[in-house]
Amino acid sequence: MPSAPFTFGPFMLDLDRGMLSRDGRPVAVGQKGRLLLQAFLQSPGKILDKASLMDAAWPGVGVEESNLSVQIAALRKLLGTAKDGSEWITTVPRVGYRFAGPVASRAQSATPQRAESNAQSRPSIAVLPFGIIGEADKEYLADGLTEDIITALSRFRWFRVIARGAAFIFKGKQIDVLEAARELGARYVLQGSVRQSALRLRITAQFIDASDGSNVWAERYDLEMADVFAIQDEIAERVAGAIEPELLKSESYVAAMRHTGNMTAWDLVRRGMWHFHKVTRDGHLAARALFRQACTIDPDLPESHIWLGRVSAGIIAYGWSDAPGADSKEGVDAAAHAIALDPRDPYAHYAFAIANAYSNAPLVAVSAAEKAIALSSSFALGHLVLGLARLFAGLAREAIEPLEHGLALNPNDPQNLTWYNLLAYAQLLAGEAERALATANTVLAIRPTFRPTLETLACCHVALGKVDDARRCASRMNELTGPESHFLAPLKQLHPEWDEQISQMLDRARA
Repeated sequence: MPSAPFTFGPFMLDLDRGMLSRDGRPVAVGQKGRLLLQAFLQSPGKILDKASLMDAAWPGVGVEESNLSVQIAALRKLLGTAKDGSEWITTVPRVGYRFAGPVASRAQSATPQRAESNAQSRPSIAVLPFGIIGEADKEYLADGLTEDIITALSRFRWFRVIARGAAFIFKGKQIDVLEAARELGARYVLQGSVRQSALRLRITAQFIDASDGSNVWAERYDLEMADVFAIQDEIAERVAGAIEPELLKSESYVAAMRHTGNMTAWDLVRRGMWHFHKVTRDGHLAARALFRQACTIDPDLPESHIWLGRVSAGIIAYGWSDAPGADSKEGVDAAAHAIALDPRDPYAHYAFAIANAYSNAPLVAVSAAEKAIALSSSFALGHLVLGLARLFAGLAREAIEPLEHGLALNPNDPQNLTWYNLLAYAQLLAGEAERALATANTVLAIRPTFRPTLETLACCHVALGKVDDARRCASRMNELTGPESHFLAPLKQLHPEWDEQISQMLDRARA
């Protein structure tokens, strides 16, 4: 049977959800503070001695009395004063504390509408690229930390995180934070900076409510490089806690439990990520070498295996592989190892999905993509790779919805060119040539010289009987140089009838 929430002044403490709210809006409160508040509300007006309060907040754990004083002070600051200016929590000298305000218990039925509203209006967060202060060649440190925080936030299910590619369009630009939030469709923005001095880092972070420009919180961290693992998740938890305190109870991750602390491997992975996002042959090959090195140095670091799986698939998809069979095996094995190390990381399941998709195992990829989405429903890459895997499995119509959903979650990513092309082919092969043409034209408006899009357009025009338009696309293709993209290779290998259909349309366009 659900517990009735407690109300006092403008506040309500929902025991079942572990959430404190003020005037219907969630209030960030730490777990210890929430447990202490619960103890007070369950005994309003009664004096609670220090021992009983410490047992309530630290059950079975011996802690110093000063910890209780710190938590009580933080709770008083959070609650402020009552309407008459009095303190909610009063001190009883040499004994303990007492909750002085009136407390009511409210029926659970009074809250569903608010809870439902909160679920439907899931707030979105944009993590803008952290700046690097000082040495320019340490840029990868700031980029890596930004991506770590995005990854950590993506594990939470109650809000949407703007994907890395969309947020990184603002990298290196002097921008107005509120303008960036509007462009990205974000309710909240996290921004910050990194400064390295020898083996120490100074990280600043600021979390802003874009609805009014107010600071939700700001923090500065001075730490040893080896401590950076914990900081990325601490920042993610602070952000989550500012929006929905329940997350800290049910979904928090402790970085120290997932990482080995090997800074050399961590540094190699961040350098590799920086090369990976250049999306060039040299960049991907350099990234793969760094990820391989990180895996060798620290086999227990999940990120090194995740990124080795991702880059292996990318090298095949872009046609940069000299040994596709060996590369696909390396990618699948690496991603599987990442899942074994951290089975609740949606990025690990994404890496396994994309690696299997380009290893001609689309049904395995579908299953992995569905797992990634189950872990984080707002994970754009999870939906996108599900669409890709379904398309490669021969399910063109079923591929459309997840591709559209993934693009809607992540509309501004520069790498969406390939995803839009895949969506256009899914629409075309599902018999929706008009929609496919509109999708391909969207890509052409973004990058008129992207050769794969011209191929897609040519096929769409042929399917619609617009042969002259198809020939113009083919002529433009001939003017462009560069390697052929292999992103449709598994589709063509697994479904020769579709390969023949596409080839015939291109031949007609070139005639």
